[in-house]
Amino acid sequence: MRFLQGYPKEVKVFLIASLINATGSALMWPLVTMYVYDELGRSMKDAGIVLLVQALGGIAGQLLGGSLYHKVGVNRLIVGALALTALSLFSIPAASNNWHLFIVLMGLFGLFNSLSLPAIQAFVGFRFAEQRAELFNIIYVCNNIGVAIGTSLSGFLGNYMLSFVLNGVTSAVFAVFFFFYLRKVGTASPDEQHLRKQPQHEQSGWRLMGHTRIYLFMAIGSMFLLIGNSIWNAGVSPFIISEGWPKQMYGFLWTLNGILIFAAQPLVSLIKRWFAATSTAQMTASAVFYLAGYAVILLMPSYPGLLLAMVLATLGEMLISPAMPSFISDHSGHSAPFYLGLSGGIGAVGRVIGPYLLGVQFDSGGLAPTGWLACGMAVLSVGFFGFHAYINRMSRTLERDAA
Repeated sequence: MRFLQGYPKEVKVFLIASLINATGSALMWPLVTMYVYDELGRSMKDAGIVLLVQALGGIAGQLLGGSLYHKVGVNRLIVGALALTALSLFSIPAASNNWHLFIVLMGLFGLFNSLSLPAIQAFVGFRFAEQRAELFNIIYVCNNIGVAIGTSLSGFLGNYMLSFVLNGVTSAVFAVFFFFYLRKVGTASPDEQHLRKQPQHEQSGWRLMGHTRIYLFMAIGSMFLLIGNSIWNAGVSPFIISEGWPKQMYGFLWTLNGILIFAAQPLVSLIKRWFAATSTAQMTASAVFYLAGYAVILLMPSYPGLLLAMVLATLGEMLISPAMPSFISDHSGHSAPFYLGLSGGIGAVGRVIGPYLLGVQFDSGGLAPTGWLACGMAVLSVGFFGFHAYINRMSRTLERDAA
């Protein structure tokens, strides 16, 4: 993180605010499955339905966020989405005795929370264009430091509702921060200001969707990866409870995840330097690491096995999380918000399918069936990311030959 010293104050302030917001979010999201399964006494299938509804809201939010970026304006979009996220979280305690209302509120939370995601990514890509590849990685690291702090705290709070409320507080604070921050620093770099002056006849959504090379195969690969990654909520979480282990053991897995995201940066830098120099190669390598992690869960259904699996999956996460927004920002210009939302929405289908599928698998056979399914999804992900890399490499070759 030493190169952070070379960034202006506005970047550092943004990173601190992101870290605080990530800490608040991490107080809640690992506990949703446990809350439904443990506190409400419902099955993992029911927990999967809640996560399915939340993910459906997330898909709608991603698509809307990307489409509304230039129409509504970044300030109103981000601040409004974060404020509505806070409101939905504050409402959840009132629904503790109403199952259907709880599901509706979780869907609204997914919608509003995801509405701001492509907008924030596009803001970073436009506002700090020359440094965006590094910044996407730094923001990812800082957010996950917050996740490590939040998940470790979530296991000790011992109060599900308090976790929801504290998450709402941090979302509200983040909304206030963005309201003043965007007024002070502005929303566009000189590069985006130049792009805004260009003719925008190509901005039709249907025409943009026709450029499948930019987003489609990458997004499908992400979708399969997210289906498999549901094993942590829909397989590992109830496995720990059914084994009678302390809930803190689940929180510690995510604490380990956050620590590695910070501490293993030198290792990931070596991986990128040796065999994953481009963002497309990083996506493919990421899926391979996820596959290795799921295989460990399948072959070593013990806590040491879960720890090793988390190490491998975290390396995969560290490769893919900055690579996808960086690729889109580099290849789509003024249309980056649309593609960020579209690819995020397609990928989020995995969050819809995954918890339900793996929840059913766990209810029928425990951890082993969820491990087999996760491995299969990772294999498909490797294939789609590899194809994405291939067609983009061929496109660059054709462009060079034509020149």
